[in-house]
Amino acid sequence: MSFELPVLGVCGWSGSGKTMLVEELARRLVARRLAVAVVKHDAHGFDVDREGKDSDRFFRAGADAVLIGLQEGFCRFHHAHELPTLLHRLAPRYDVILVEGHKSTPLPRKVWLMKDGGDACPPEASPVVMSLGRDEDRVGIVMRMLDDWLPTLAKSTPVCAGILFGGSSTRMGEPKHLLRAGGIAWLERTAQTIAPFVEQVVLLGGGEVPASLRSLPALPDVSDKRGPLAGMLAAMRWRPWATWLFAACDLPRLSADAVRWLLGTRAPGVWAALPRLPGAAGVEPLLAHYDFRAAPLLENCRAPSELAHLPQVLTPVPPAEIADAWRNVNTPDELTNVNASVA
Repeated sequence: MSFELPVLGVCGWSGSGKTMLVEELARRLVARRLAVAVVKHDAHGFDVDREGKDSDRFFRAGADAVLIGLQEGFCRFHHAHELPTLLHRLAPRYDVILVEGHKSTPLPRKVWLMKDGGDACPPEASPVVMSLGRDEDRVGIVMRMLDDWLPTLAKSTPVCAGILFGGSSTRMGEPKHLLRAGGIAWLERTAQTIAPFVEQVVLLGGGEVPASLRSLPALPDVSDKRGPLAGMLAAMRWRPWATWLFAACDLPRLSADAVRWLLGTRAPGVWAALPRLPGAAGVEPLLAHYDFRAAPLLENCRAPSELAHLPQVLTPVPPAEIADAWRNVNTPDELTNVNASVA
């Protein structure tokens, strides 16, 4: 994995105010509709979920609480050194993970909370991005740091593209992905338009591939799903820590401006963006982007459009000047019009 996870460690000696800060951070982040998990390490054991205890306070703030003790944890992790494994398991389900304690564990970012005496950060806790005294506005300072950091993380996740093609339609006289517009096959045109915006283009489905694209990875559909989901999940299982832009092969008016606009909707808390065309009843699940956090959701649905009602999923309306990029071609008359417009 070549990018940081959104994990913030809040460290300090006992009595430094860690729990109070984590609780308020969780409350504010959840108010922004972010999914938050809190991981707490305690050397003395837990009184789990009793009113007023830490796990109850975190839960009431809106965060899911994961507790790790010396010998076992609330999630049945038996040793503290398994924290990296736990974080990787949590990351596909949360926008932010707050870790209380674990001062000696390397984390993407850590803050150190000083007690009244101004105790310095010990060497084993380094590096930390800031040390905060008790008289400082800790919540405000850390929230401003998160406001800068989280959008950067959202845009730094690697982006891959999967182009779905194949099928048995004969209405056009040959497979859609081999139809030509502007002198090249639709599949080639789609790949060429998307490639400048992504790390890798992958072909999803089956059928004849133009010679210019035969060097691209091609993934077979997964066997436990049908329709577009079978190709989409093949890609997301193959490279699970990527944002995936999925496109159908029959979008001959696809443009660089449309791809740029779509990827510009990535932001903290956005797990997918399925555009909705003006006047349309449904959403467009192909020529849409899906964060790696959308994978568990897709694994448990029958069609990607089922995600549209979720709070983590945007359904933005494309500007009129690029909306044709989402309009596919299904009849010979439509094909004639497309060929005239892109020739």
